[in-house]
Amino acid sequence: MVAVSKIAREKGIRYFLISFSDLAGVARSKLVPAAAIDDMVADGAGFAGFATHLDMTPAHPDMFAVPDPGSLIQLPWKPEVGWMAGNLMMAGSEVDHGPRNVLRRMIARAGGEGMRFRTGVECEFHLINADGSDIHDSRDIMAKPCYDQQALMRRYDVIAEICDAMLSLGWGPYQNDHEDANGQFEMNWDYDDVLVTADRHTFFKFMVKSIAENHGLRATFMPKPFTHITGNGCHTHASMWNSAGDTNLFHDPDGELGISRMGYHFLGGVLKHARALTEIFNPVVNSYKRINAQVTASGATWSPNTVSYTGNNRTHMVRIPDEGRFEFRLMDGATNPYLAQAALLAAGLDGVAGEVDPGKRLDVNMYETDADELNVERLPLNLLDAVRVAESNTMLRDYLGDETVNAFISMKKREWLDYTRHLTQWERDNTLDC
Repeated sequence: MVAVSKIAREKGIRYFLISFSDLAGVARSKLVPAAAIDDMVADGAGFAGFATHLDMTPAHPDMFAVPDPGSLIQLPWKPEVGWMAGNLMMAGSEVDHGPRNVLRRMIARAGGEGMRFRTGVECEFHLINADGSDIHDSRDIMAKPCYDQQALMRRYDVIAEICDAMLSLGWGPYQNDHEDANGQFEMNWDYDDVLVTADRHTFFKFMVKSIAENHGLRATFMPKPFTHITGNGCHTHASMWNSAGDTNLFHDPDGELGISRMGYHFLGGVLKHARALTEIFNPVVNSYKRINAQVTASGATWSPNTVSYTGNNRTHMVRIPDEGRFEFRLMDGATNPYLAQAALLAAGLDGVAGEVDPGKRLDVNMYETDADELNVERLPLNLLDAVRVAESNTMLRDYLGDETVNAFISMKKREWLDYTRHLTQWERDNTLDC
């Protein structure tokens, strides 16, 4: 293996960000000079885990993020800096609930069964004012702004710089658009092995925010930053391949909609555990203002609120847009890039193992259909409901581990309690004179 210091000299990298994602999906890093990088690759950069959103106390020993050289990305907007994703270690062992470690374990589990999971994500974001009060483009006021050419081109400099960066990194970006909300954009790049996608998803959020700041803007992936316009989703496309990566195991040209028996079992597992997965896919209080939103001015929320699947129909939680793959539409912009992929893979593998039947496909407009009449489950109404469902789900514990589930649930319970202590203006407006 070539020493990372040698790569640094060849590429002109002076510093490295050794980065990890905590349970809340916050990117944490240390800036390391290239002269010290080989020692860091061997031993890791030291952190106090308690100072981040990890289930630790001040009494825990030092935690180390051991960088994965295969994840190295040179910052296109600041090429003297390299970024590497780190795997969390403590006292000589992996931190069990470190999000990247959780995903790596799930990948190994799938690999042990001859399977290779590949995914792609559609990351939606808003470009807003620095104080977060409104979208930045005061002329972006159309009721149906999706694909608005004028609004897109007013942000050409930002979007083109981000796309150029992905092109230079070899990600294969292929389209960029103004999305359904005013001030909202989506940028798409090629799918890949799930760990590559999770690393790129993490870096993409960092990159978008950084480039936006360089243009005097602020980017947010918040699920529902404004009540009157569509929120930010993170739709995930997924397919399962053989270990060699040359056969799509979800594809069967003779199967219904081109999906194999195994693919439908994978889908069955996701649907079976969908309510429990919601806590991970929609991890913040604000998430539930997106998946249970009222219809916006554009005419649709573009987010699910029931557990259902369909063909090429965007009103359901899962759609089959093409042969051999699924689009899972529940995830939002706040989801942890590693935990979301790990939980999706876990539920799907559980479905394959148990040969779970996903039930009947529903080819109806779920935005105009009564879910109760169809006997379709509804998704949790708030974060506390989601936490309670996830807490009792044995699949999450069997696949992700008790430590991971308990740590995540503990963090979310604290978040919910903190939220309940907050007095809103709505409460004052509606009950001050009761």
